[in-house]
This record gives sequence, structure tokens and C-alpha cells, in this order.
Amino acid sequence: MGMLRVLSRRGDDRVAWDVKKAEVGDLDAVAAVREAERIFTEERARGATAFKVEPGRAPTRIEQFDQTAQQIIVVPRVVGG
Repeated sequence: MGMLRVLSRRGDDRVAWDVKKAEVGDLDAVAAVREAERIFTEERARGATAFKVEPGRAPTRIEQFDQTAQQIIVVPRVVGG
């Protein structure tokens, strides 16, 4: 399973997909991947930072959506004032 988590004031918003089903063309899984990629692209365009998180490894900053990632966390740009 893959999951995109976008951190926000409300906690986090999540989109999950089944990587194996998406690879074989399952329509629901492919739609979930497309939605996650759309959200990822929108958030990155707003200046958010994204990290690929894998068990037992340090998070890795990513610039492009990776549908094979187990978990991607998107952290919106922090604006102070």
C-alpha cells in the first residue's frame, strides 16, 4: 500500500492506493494514484516539501511523485510573521 499524507492545521489529509493493483490497471487504484499525484503536484507548486518515508530508513526528500513509495509526507511551506 502507498499513502500520501499532507500535513495541515486539521491534522493530515490522506490518500491511499494499492501499488500492485495500480500496476495491473485496477481502475480504483489507478484513480487513487492519479489523485495522490495531483495533490502532490499542487502542494509542491505552493512551495511544500515532500519526503519519502520507508521503515528503518531516514526520510528522503523527493521532488517528484513516486507511486511505489510506501508513504509520502508533504509538509506545507511554513510562513512566519
